[in-house]
Amino acid sequence: MKKLSFMYLPTPVNISYWWNFGSLLGMFLVVQIISGFMLSMHYCPNINLAFNSIIHMIQNVNKGWLFHNIHINGASFFFISLYLHMGRGMYYSSPKLTKTWLMGSIIFMISMATAFLGYVLPWGQMSYWGATVITNLLSAIPTMGPLLVKWVWGGFSINNATLNRFYSLHFILPFMIILMVLLHLYFLHETGSSNPLGLNSNFNKLPFHIYFTIKDMFVFILMFMFLMTFVLIYPYSMTDPDNFSPANPMSTPTHIQPEWYFLFAYSMLRSIPNKLGGVITLVLAILILMTMPLNKKKMNSFFNYPASQIFLWLFTNNFLLLTWLGAQPIEVPFNWLGQLSSILYFSYFLTTPLMSKLWDLIMFYTPTSPPLP
Repeated sequence: MKKLSFMYLPTPVNISYWWNFGSLLGMFLVVQIISGFMLSMHYCPNINLAFNSIIHMIQNVNKGWLFHNIHINGASFFFISLYLHMGRGMYYSSPKLTKTWLMGSIIFMISMATAFLGYVLPWGQMSYWGATVITNLLSAIPTMGPLLVKWVWGGFSINNATLNRFYSLHFILPFMIILMVLLHLYFLHETGSSNPLGLNSNFNKLPFHIYFTIKDMFVFILMFMFLMTFVLIYPYSMTDPDNFSPANPMSTPTHIQPEWYFLFAYSMLRSIPNKLGGVITLVLAILILMTMPLNKKKMNSFFNYPASQIFLWLFTNNFLLLTWLGAQPIEVPFNWLGQLSSILYFSYFLTTPLMSKLWDLIMFYTPTSPPLP
């Protein structure tokens, strides 16, 4: 029997549990696809039937409530793993693996699009008004904006055609994510995994199977237990209460906000007074991740640059602050705090290369002790 090459991939022996979040993302992707497929059997993509079809699934379909709760909580766990996976990559200099990092950034963008489309499908109050706000951002594009909005809506307002095309895209995009994941793994296997010390040698490596597969299985079981805890005990703890009311175009919610994993970008969007400026800021907040491989500093890991560690932890805290601000009303002091945090968000990507070069100069001109006789 032919050996599977990925099972015997040489893997650094010193990688920690932070490297398990990549495989966890694969597990949660499979969970989302299976649970979403089961839900699609009873979902009705019609503005008059969508909300009631969700209620029907929860109340009447055998185990429908279970698949529904797994799907909505699985999305949150997917993005928790995704942010931790990206944070680990930023901490341990994964952007130096250029093709792998760029492919991962594309997966992140497609995942955000898929999650947004899925959030619209229940056709609750927050689903409807969230879709209205986000799709209206296209109108900020000069000349073509209003026409583009009508094209996305399939009419002059969000209607049945909008829900149908969102449903179709939400169903097909996960298969694009699978393709991107395969390319992501292909590029990763070209260079091999990074490690905490940033060593590039082929020594001190083990075959991926069985040592790392056991670690993956252990983390799979642990995280699935956490997921089922939320599914069975706190199923709606990460869901907006307004989405339990059917969509009503004549009644606008007091505070329109997306799911928690989009709040950091939403906070930057609404912190800019100008509509076009807010849209540009929102797009750049995601695209700027793809500029990280352009920093050609010669480094093995952030342990070589203490200042980079400090800046990354400040960036992490600022990211959490932006997430919290996205759920607050647009008033003093939240509006100017959002503007300040947005500036700090983009400053990280500019200051890190400068600090690494400054550290190189300091180390170059620092006298070293003569060797011992």
